[in-house]
Amino acid sequence: MGWPHTEPVTSAGVRLRCDTPVEAAGRLDTLIVTGADDLTRLPADTQARQLLTTLVSPRTRVASVCTGAFVLARAGLLDGHQATTHWRYASALATQFPQVDVRPDAIFIRSGRFVSSAGVTAGIDLTLALVEEDHGPDLAREVARELVVFLRRPGGQSQFSVRTELPPVQDQRLRQVIDLVAAAPAEEHTAQSLARAATMTPRHLRRLFRDQLGTTPGHYLERVRLEAARALLEAGTTVTSAARASGFGSDESLRRAFHATHNVSPSTYQHRFRTTR
Repeated sequence: MGWPHTEPVTSAGVRLRCDTPVEAAGRLDTLIVTGADDLTRLPADTQARQLLTTLVSPRTRVASVCTGAFVLARAGLLDGHQATTHWRYASALATQFPQVDVRPDAIFIRSGRFVSSAGVTAGIDLTLALVEEDHGPDLAREVARELVVFLRRPGGQSQFSVRTELPPVQDQRLRQVIDLVAAAPAEEHTAQSLARAATMTPRHLRRLFRDQLGTTPGHYLERVRLEAARALLEAGTTVTSAARASGFGSDESLRRAFHATHNVSPSTYQHRFRTTR
């Protein structure tokens, strides 16, 4: 159910069409609140309280996707609860609502009847958990298989932390390149292909990386791939599979990167930090 906007209400630009006005919906069994990149487009404190009071009873299960957590926090529903949101907004959520226990690394997190997820795609992880809770693991697994996604995604948001460590980016085209690499590290990214995606020359792209990020496109790509490989190894993936899925291609390439950065082999790293047994 979307808020009463005339513009798209999700960060992906998808318009949420509601067949029933908020005022006529009544109390819900489960409410999922979406967010927006621009926090000013979300309901303010008073409006959030009014809208959610109409929809939520003491037994309603309430979930948020991405910055939808801000709506719940503005309504006071998350006071004393753990919550998460997209890593880009986690610090703002914690600062604006100190009474909320913000967990910035969680893909999604449950606290009582409240469930919150990180970015937009993390909403899939959240809803699969709700499907499993309501209908059992067999149906949840079938849905996950149909969507070609993990039933339980390994790792947390920290597997994408290379982006959080970068300085602020002024050029929107450079931001698109950063997000493109982070979203698909295994793709065959080259300076030429990334420059084409940003509609600029490779020379200009390298200049932007140097001036705004203090690095090169190749070094950034290797950092993202190394972080993806680490997350896979921590989840129990074999070295060979981790090398392929993260974009290194071969065990030897992954070993060289690990030794250069961590001074250990991938297998040694996995032995020390694997999170599944």
